[in-house]
Amino acid sequence: MKFGQLLGGVAFAALMASPVTAQTLRYATVSEPPSLDIQMGTATLASTIAQHMFEMLYAFDAAAVPQPFLATGETISEDEKTITIALRDGVVFHDGDAMTAEDVAASLNRWAEFGSRGKLLGLEKAEATGPLEVTLTLTAPNGAWKSMLAYPNGGPVIYPADVATAAGGDTIAPEDYIGTGPYRFGEIRPNRYVELVRFDDYAKIDAPLDGEAGGREALFEKLQFIPVPDVGTRMSGVQAGDYDYAEYISGDLYGTVKDDPGVQVKISAAPIFGLMFMNSDTGPLKDNYVLRQAILASLDMEQALQVSVGEPELFKADGSFFPEGNVWHSTSGTEAYSEGDAEKAKALAAEAGYDGTPIKLLVSTNYKEHFDQATVFTRQLADAGINVQMVVVDWATLLTLRGQPAEWDMFVTHHGAIPDPVLLTVMNDSYPGWWASEEKQALAAKFTGTSDLETRTGAWGELQALIYEQVPVVKVGNVYSFDIASPALSTPWDGAPAFPHFWGASK
Repeated sequence: MKFGQLLGGVAFAALMASPVTAQTLRYATVSEPPSLDIQMGTATLASTIAQHMFEMLYAFDAAAVPQPFLATGETISEDEKTITIALRDGVVFHDGDAMTAEDVAASLNRWAEFGSRGKLLGLEKAEATGPLEVTLTLTAPNGAWKSMLAYPNGGPVIYPADVATAAGGDTIAPEDYIGTGPYRFGEIRPNRYVELVRFDDYAKIDAPLDGEAGGREALFEKLQFIPVPDVGTRMSGVQAGDYDYAEYISGDLYGTVKDDPGVQVKISAAPIFGLMFMNSDTGPLKDNYVLRQAILASLDMEQALQVSVGEPELFKADGSFFPEGNVWHSTSGTEAYSEGDAEKAKALAAEAGYDGTPIKLLVSTNYKEHFDQATVFTRQLADAGINVQMVVVDWATLLTLRGQPAEWDMFVTHHGAIPDPVLLTVMNDSYPGWWASEEKQALAAKFTGTSDLETRTGAWGELQALIYEQVPVVKVGNVYSFDIASPALSTPWDGAPAFPHFWGASK
């Protein structure tokens, strides 16, 4: 049975709570996940779950530096186009087979051809050049290659060669969720949970846990990811002891839980940020940069953040894609951020030849902040004479529809903190929105074609300015979202990571 056939309607806590045992972690999610074949998608929820099953050649340490993980090291040719990677010996898949270079090469080649972020690396081919050695040939030098091989969201996780080869461009079915991680796939019970089970033969690295790197260890017998669409139910479920962890608690509930001794409040250490993508493939926004500029000019982000988040300490209206203090922080182009100027927007819309054609805004109800922001934007755009029709669906449906260009003109999502701009979804030509202008391609080649940091940071500033000129996406602002957990739950990290992980966690 395909994963999509397993997805059902709205689930509620009364149907979903599982027996309380010290050996089971119960995680309340915003919805049911799409496919857990995370090479093929960038849904945060899918990555959160699947990272416990699937692993990568590298992993980020606590300082966000990629460290060898399934790899042990690498050598790079003088022209930086050939990378030879040595692999760990003794790594075992969940089906009992040892991981070899053939598995790694097949996984990387599949990702490069079909994966959601695969085109970004410029991988010409990956070859097994020894039982535990794989050689990557790039079409051009890529200064961010190691970060790409360490980032699980839409990244090249390693599958058995026969699974990767047989799947090709199709998503892998649940019965073939075979990885090397500390937890293996257990079962999917529609409307109830996705269950992962401890993998007793896991090949743990003999090193201290360091961020996502180092020695991972499964201390729970099971992990259950339970869909709880209503944010109030997620919150009260943790307070009542029905769940150990609940994600994405809305800002308007912060005052209710911040001083509650019955929960741990985990505020994100790095901001996530809302995004509204424009359709560069078809419809009224295709190639109409002036109309997109009109849409941007009408938006007051401070107001949208106040409505959607509420608590001032949980948000910041900031147009830079990276926060101050980050090496990638740039103010290029941000003078166009959050103008909230209806008259300017009307003038730009007239210049663009806008005739009142309805613009379809796709948004989900599962993320309350998304819906609130879309509602504010729809009103602000109406004040500028731009006719927006909200298309409101659940998150699983949005993930399907956003891949169909005819179904939307704009859609609302969010993005977690990342270590390198190349991993931004807007940088991916294949990500819904499909921004691939000639100007972008030229700057992207300059940005990825070297490992020299000064050249790369300068090119990123030019790319951010181009984003504000061609408006393939609108950044809403920085949100310091928060999750909550049972006081009994101990995690090896503070705050709320973009993808909470539970190796090394216990209660």
